[in-house]
Amino acid sequence: MALMLLCAGSCNASPQEEQSVATHMPVAAPAAPSTPPPRPSVKPAAFVFSGEQTQGGWIRGAVPAGATALTFNSDPVEIGEGGTFFIAFDRDAASSARLVAKGPDGVSITRSMKISPRAWKIEHVNVARRRRGPTAAFMRLRRPELARINAARSLDTKSQGWRQDFIWPVRGRISGRFGSQRIYRGEPGGYHSGVDVATGKSGTPFVAPADGTVILAADKPFTLEGNLLMIDHGMGLNSAFLHCSALLVKEGDRVKQGQVIGRIGSSGRATGPHLHWSMKWRGSRLDPILLAGPMP
Repeated sequence: MALMLLCAGSCNASPQEEQSVATHMPVAAPAAPSTPPPRPSVKPAAFVFSGEQTQGGWIRGAVPAGATALTFNSDPVEIGEGGTFFIAFDRDAASSARLVAKGPDGVSITRSMKISPRAWKIEHVNVARRRRGPTAAFMRLRRPELARINAARSLDTKSQGWRQDFIWPVRGRISGRFGSQRIYRGEPGGYHSGVDVATGKSGTPFVAPADGTVILAADKPFTLEGNLLMIDHGMGLNSAFLHCSALLVKEGDRVKQGQVIGRIGSSGRATGPHLHWSMKWRGSRLDPILLAGPMP
């Protein structure tokens, strides 16, 4: 505005006047440096989760807002859509565990958890455990089977069944409990890795306990598992169904909760028709009862 008034009086200002104007013209102050917005970080809100905080159990929940990484006992855990996650506790899990969520600025939120022990069905047998190992002929058959099982469990199909409330694949009498074990004169044998459901006859259909993708469907009976079917539920969680008389799905099929996927039998190492249902999350074995609830 001052410059316009000077020109209105005379537009032929002398060099001295031009210098005066230039000297006395207001100069804009340098802009104040803007304060950068704070970097997002993990807000100090507690983890949100629910489930079974016990040996053979599991939890499903969400990380604190802003978290970009999660570890469980120092091992990385995938964070799903909406900040959700799934973890599980092995049959022999320690009495405590730790979740750590980290934000982009390195801020960490830690949640320590107590894992309650279970009273497993333990049978003490007053006989020595047999020392004879598997024969070479047996291992020639077994090694390729174990390789297929391990390869199947390493697949990530992005299934979302882990988010669901699991159902029983079949109704019947529970004839074998997860975690049960024999002790041979003080030396423990292997524990039962799943739950057995007896229906009294072969050929009874069973269904998928949750959505998933078929990651293994045996084309011939395995030495121990017989006709084996495995389903990936996502986030490292999978189900295995042993001793089937028939498989009604094939590898790569996507199945829905409640869909008939096979028939109960006694193939493999089994003494009668029943469904052995076992579950694993990564390397930890879970008790299916803690996901499906009591038998209806």
